[in-house]
Amino acid sequence: MTQPDPRPTAPPLAAFDDRLAQGRDTLRKGERTRTDLMRACARLMAEASFDRLTVGAVCKAAGVAHGTFYIYFPNLNALAAGVLGAFVDHVQLEMRAAARGAGDPVRTTTAAYMRLFEENAGLMKCLVTGIETFPEARAAFHRLNRDWVETVTRAVLRQGAQERAEAETMRRAYALGGMVDQYLTALHVTGDPSVAALSGDREAVLDTLTDLWKRGMAP
Repeated sequence: MTQPDPRPTAPPLAAFDDRLAQGRDTLRKGERTRTDLMRACARLMAEASFDRLTVGAVCKAAGVAHGTFYIYFPNLNALAAGVLGAFVDHVQLEMRAAARGAGDPVRTTTAAYMRLFEENAGLMKCLVTGIETFPEARAAFHRLNRDWVETVTRAVLRQGAQERAEAETMRRAYALGGMVDQYLTALHVTGDPSVAALSGDREAVLDTLTDLWKRGMAP
């Protein structure tokens, strides 16, 4: 008789666009327009390279006049930086919610990150791979990494690993996070065929990444 899988099924994650749109209908017209520009920019960044993004394309997608853009943002980089900052907040909220849920927090947060990466590959590409002409993307990614490493480090030290130096714990967390990002980038961004061939079984991939975190952070 097959035993039921004790691992909980992850709940559907809130879409980033839905989070950006929260409360939109209660905002004043100007703030609604700003929100619409951010949502349009997020959708376009998810579909195409940032280098190909233009103010005209964002305005067209948002349904606003070209000149209206500059009432809310001085340039395209400022808008995209705002979008990526909000996206980092979205990722952190989803990861923290996963950690508080039922089941193994290492596995649930890893599963949440995998799904966030898959569902937002275009935005993750901007963060992970970086763009020389867009330093704000790199800064947003550094913030995401730093905040999550600090969260992981606090959790590990609370669980009895005080004998290991905090700096060593943080180094391990940064290294492990980089490994996960590299794998998911190869799978969802660069489309490495070898990685794709090894990733048909989603649960097996989750098992592998979870095991890496547990072994790497073990005392």
